Amino acid sequence: MVGPAPFVDIGKKAKDLLTKDYNFDQKFTLSMLSSTGMGLTATGLKKDQIFFGDINTVYKSGNTTVDVKVDTYSNVSTKVTVNDAWPCSKAALSFRIPDHKSGKLDVQYLHPHAAIDSSIGLNPTPLLELSATIGSNEIYLGGEVGFDTASASFTKCTAGINLNKQDFSVALFLTDKGQALKASYIHSVNPFTSVAAEMAHRFSTYENSFTIGSSHTVDPFTVVKTRFSDNGKVAMLCQREWRPKSLVTFSAEYDPKSMNASPKMGLAIALKP
Repeated sequence: MVGPAPFVDIGKKAKDLLTKDYNFDQKFTLSMLSSTGMGLTATGLKKDQIFFGDINTVYKSGNTTVDVKVDTYSNVSTKVTVNDAWPCSKAALSFRIPDHKSGKLDVQYLHPHAAIDSSIGLNPTPLLELSATIGSNEIYLGGEVGFDTASASFTKCTAGINLNKQDFSVALFLTDKGQALKASYIHSVNPFTSVAAEMAHRFSTYENSFTIGSSHTVDPFTVVKTRFSDNGKVAMLCQREWRPKSLVTFSAEYDPKSMNASPKMGLAIALKP
């Protein structure tokens, strides 16, 4: 079914080009999938001198997916997703142990001319979130609101519009409860090269910010990305698929305003035997 994307996906193409796969730590991921529908992913991350890790298992049976993750701090996160619980819908129940207030129910409804997402916390004073878009796959607009019942206040209020064409996509947001205006643009120059930009303006302080970036496919197995921000930070990424679905990614970022002028570097290895 082709229709408008969920509100969270407005401007996603540009954001992915500018941020996805950039990593300035050491990360290792091993993923395995069995013929029975069971998937296992082990992840390790070294940030400075601290090591984080988790093991994630995913089991799919029919329209139901069960996702369980255990991390190095003995937190157990579980998510049960049911697709087509009723036509064109998806429901997900998630919770984290030992946090007994972390339960959450998400429901998504997709229609050829609309997409609706809702979320409610499963506790006495839940956080309520609702987002919706209307239109077509080419052009759609929508909004998102969040309400905290504990403080009886709105946590977020955002509106946006997205235009998709074959070689470009542009999005415009009114964010931070109307306090900021944000725009993003991505353009496919040719089958191998894309460029993107994000710009933001804050009405209360008259501050402007921007980030521009590019992505270039050197060959069928190698992608090089670059990024530059108004604060002077410059970053680059080189990703190589050295075997099917197994990636090695090197990232680097230089901040000329940092007291420690040495650039940050990161290496990520993802293996899928």
